[in-house]
Amino acid sequence: MFLSVFDIFKIGVGPSSSHTMGPMTAAARFLDALRGGAEKFPGADRLARLGASLHGSLAFTGKGHATDRAVILGLVGYLPDTLDPDRAEVLEAEVRRTKRISPPGLGILDFDPETDLVFDYGPPLPGHANALVLRAFDQHGNPYLTQTYYSVGGGFVVTEAELAAEKAAKAQTLHAEKAAMGYPYPFGSAAEMLEMGRASGKSIAEMKRANECVHQRIPAPDLSKQIRRICDVMNDCIDRGLRMEGVLPGGLGVRRRARAIHEQLLAERGNNRSQPHVANDWLSVYAMAVNEENAAGGRVVTSPTNGAAGVMPAVIRYYRDHCIGATDDGVETMMLTAAAIGGLIKHRASISGAECGCQAEVGSAAAMAAAGLCAALGGTNAQIENAAEIALEHHLGMTCDPVKGLVQVPCIERNGLGAIKAVSAASLALRGDGTHFMPLDNCIETMRQTGKDMNTRYKETSLGGLAVNMPEC
Repeated sequence: MFLSVFDIFKIGVGPSSSHTMGPMTAAARFLDALRGGAEKFPGADRLARLGASLHGSLAFTGKGHATDRAVILGLVGYLPDTLDPDRAEVLEAEVRRTKRISPPGLGILDFDPETDLVFDYGPPLPGHANALVLRAFDQHGNPYLTQTYYSVGGGFVVTEAELAAEKAAKAQTLHAEKAAMGYPYPFGSAAEMLEMGRASGKSIAEMKRANECVHQRIPAPDLSKQIRRICDVMNDCIDRGLRMEGVLPGGLGVRRRARAIHEQLLAERGNNRSQPHVANDWLSVYAMAVNEENAAGGRVVTSPTNGAAGVMPAVIRYYRDHCIGATDDGVETMMLTAAAIGGLIKHRASISGAECGCQAEVGSAAAMAAAGLCAALGGTNAQIENAAEIALEHHLGMTCDPVKGLVQVPCIERNGLGAIKAVSAASLALRGDGTHFMPLDNCIETMRQTGKDMNTRYKETSLGGLAVNMPEC
């Protein structure tokens, strides 16, 4: 399956791509299925009520991730990229008060979030740790339509049938599928990517751009405009986070820190009071600004997920504002290169914290950002692959253990450290010639195996780790 730069980098809302954006998208898809099947049901058996159940990680951390709110808004008809936060808040309150919803084209339906939206804390469904079952009933209480969706990370959603088909076709048919669709550089592994680069003389970004132009059916200048729009949203998110202050929602009492840190850094400029490692503070504050916005339910870009949304924007901002010779073309190179690496990781392992822990989220984001920065700073394809491997390797085994299921502790600071590791990885790779011991493909496979073996308590269930070792109030 081809993964576009716009699949990896999607505009949406916080706090979670898998627990907020995914369920909202699944609910919207369910509405489409109901509309498409309406002619099959006689008027006497009209659609009357909807129900939903959350399973696995969606149940265990759904409250903290606002999954119930996402389902409600999805059933109302919202999508993550069109959400009006002010209007959404009013509509959610109305649904909870009236116990009814009015999806476009489906009339008025009964839906009581207190009874029709069930958090099932039993064993997860077999397909994936993030499962959502949506049900529709006629006026007699008979089943009208039932569909199971899996939110597989990064806002991606698949039905049960789609997931089974994807797993069956995943490894053996990817190359043939891309070649049949006419992609000029159909790499399905890092090794293939490097070999195609050697044969063509093109950079990873150039190959990814050529594939994107075929996939999107647009010329390169239009592709550039779309990529830069995504970058503008990332940058705007940093700026919002640097302006805002106060306590984040959810009950932990976590205060926003990005604005105060940013003001300190600005005050220290030019007065010789900064330590040499101040670059790390700039990286951290940019990433924290994004993830504080994400925790508050603001507009962010999956990079490749919401929980890891701060790493890539922070490294881009660092490149733009702090690196010598930074250009707009360099930013585009970063995005295309990062998307190529992110697509490989998602295809060959996972970007879902519920499936493989935080190594799959912040680890993947750091690998993407390291590769992107290395490319923008003139790295060869071999150096870029090395940078991605270094960053991912040193996140292996990282658990996903959000306190109270909120994407705040340890997630906000963790993005800052992910950005720092990404820059360090790019710098180390640029100091060498690209020759290294562990190939990126092997590191990705190690991440997949580690995630498979990781205890469920440490995979976005908030049943282990920091989530159960909180200070007593």
